[in-house]
Amino acid sequence: MKTFDQPLLNFEPIYPVAKLAPVEETLFLDIETTGFTARSSYLYLIGCVYYKDNCWNTIQWFAENYTEESALLEAFFAFATSYKYLVHFNGNNFDLPYLLQKCLQLGLPYSFEDFEGIDIYRRIAPYKYFLKLSNCKQKTLEQFIGISREDKYSGGDLINIYHDYVRRATPEAEHDLILHNADDLKGMLEILPILSYYDLFHETLRVKKVQANSYKDINGIIKKELLISFVLPTAFPRQISVFSNGCFFRGEEGTGTLKVPIFEEELKYFYANYKDYYYLPEEDVALHKSVASFVDKDHRIQANASNCYTRKIGSYLPQWDIVFEPFFKRDYKSQELYFEITDEMKTDRETFNHYTSYVLQIMATTF
Repeated sequence: MKTFDQPLLNFEPIYPVAKLAPVEETLFLDIETTGFTARSSYLYLIGCVYYKDNCWNTIQWFAENYTEESALLEAFFAFATSYKYLVHFNGNNFDLPYLLQKCLQLGLPYSFEDFEGIDIYRRIAPYKYFLKLSNCKQKTLEQFIGISREDKYSGGDLINIYHDYVRRATPEAEHDLILHNADDLKGMLEILPILSYYDLFHETLRVKKVQANSYKDINGIIKKELLISFVLPTAFPRQISVFSNGCFFRGEEGTGTLKVPIFEEELKYFYANYKDYYYLPEEDVALHKSVASFVDKDHRIQANASNCYTRKIGSYLPQWDIVFEPFFKRDYKSQELYFEITDEMKTDRETFNHYTSYVLQIMATTF
């Protein structure tokens, strides 16, 4: 077994790693194998990135032949005992289960019970469509951010290179095997800014400015929209624009802008306890029986769920769940929900913080 331990000179991640976990307690992990199943393949390289002496470093344990798997695992777990947080890319689906299966196969008593895992892939995968990504592979994310790597091989390409290396070791093959893993490790640090998009949905947003804006649509009809400007929790590495559910979002560097349509019309508020109301057909309104009992019986009927409402002209914002109350609808069977922009709301910054987060969640999950 060979061990390669070297500093990443003049390198500092753009994304603040301390947002994930305490830096000196955090270990980044990536492995190389000759297949997907531990029982029928070999583990030949375990690589890690760690922070020590004010510098990021890589350490790699490399098996020179098929019999050194146990040595790799023993060296890794001995080193990892100093760390509490384990960061990986899709490690929940591959790296960690593979290592545990290999330990079981080789009769080694190791586990990840003492670690808190942070899977970069799992954090960003739910926002694939929001970011307009074809997939969430590490190289795809690297390309999205604008990172280029020296390594020219994929993990699958290196399987035969490793088998050839075991039969006849060459410096060139060793270089290619080590370089691929080293680039994956460094790439994990370099793609961390992708998590700024995750932060958009998991950290508190701070609205800076809210204003109503008028514009003409393609048919020349004047319409209104709410323009919300807010501070991004973490600056974006790349500007994105998203249109979904009638809303538009743009994020660039440290600022986000959200546009939401304003509906100025008459909508209906439906009372849930309709049995306590009379409906007045001539006025097209429902009144509580304590009041409507004074109305002539010929001008009132027992209200039901579909006509137990009051009408109100106002300015409304859309919502897709009952989040803000009271909520309004156009008709009883309408799926669209709205809430009124009241004078009190206009000065309530926390409400707009909450609404901005809510709309972004809807945009990210309803493509």
